[in-house]
Amino acid sequence: MTKSSMLRITEIFHSIQGESSYVGQPCVFVRLTGCPLRCTWCDTDYAFYGGNECSIDEVLVKVHTYGCRLVEVTGGEPLVQPESLPLMTKLCDAGYTVLLETSGAVDIAPVDPRVHVILDVKCPGSGMTNRMHWPNLSQLAAKDEAKFVLADRADYDWAREVLAEHGVADRCTVFFSPVFGSLDVRQLAEWILADKLPVRFQIQLHKHIWAPDMRGV
Repeated sequence: MTKSSMLRITEIFHSIQGESSYVGQPCVFVRLTGCPLRCTWCDTDYAFYGGNECSIDEVLVKVHTYGCRLVEVTGGEPLVQPESLPLMTKLCDAGYTVLLETSGAVDIAPVDPRVHVILDVKCPGSGMTNRMHWPNLSQLAAKDEAKFVLADRADYDWAREVLAEHGVADRCTVFFSPVFGSLDVRQLAEWILADKLPVRFQIQLHKHIWAPDMRGV
């Protein structure tokens, strides 16, 4: 088996989906290793390095053991590993509902159209706005989702302008999510209501079920 046919995996686990329109559903998470971004609020920096090499077939076998039809491919940034693309295609072929959590810094055009893309639009508070691949916004379809993680009012105002400029809410469901422990959830909810924004408010549900820094959940 060639090196190029292998994936570097940080962890594969079964948990409750904590975000997106699939929130609350049991889900298998396939967390790939590596990310070119360094967001200030990142909660998965343990996935930057290390991991174990696995073939796509080995990943499929592991996913199958959980008996769950919802699978999220995440990271790190999964799209920096080219083999993430055939992995997602094979998961779709096997009948799974497949979600892709991506930073927005890598072109999503090659992703299998059956995959539900969850695109993280990097607000200024992340420190990574300059890494955004902006053409991704125009590639989002109705089945996809855009997520803005907000650290403060400046991030909120910026996100509101991006919504207006790019018409993101006309393309897909948009989520506004507060940085855990940084932006008051009630404050964000009241901003959204005051501005009548066409977005969905969300929190990271898994961090309210388990310890916020707990891995494998």
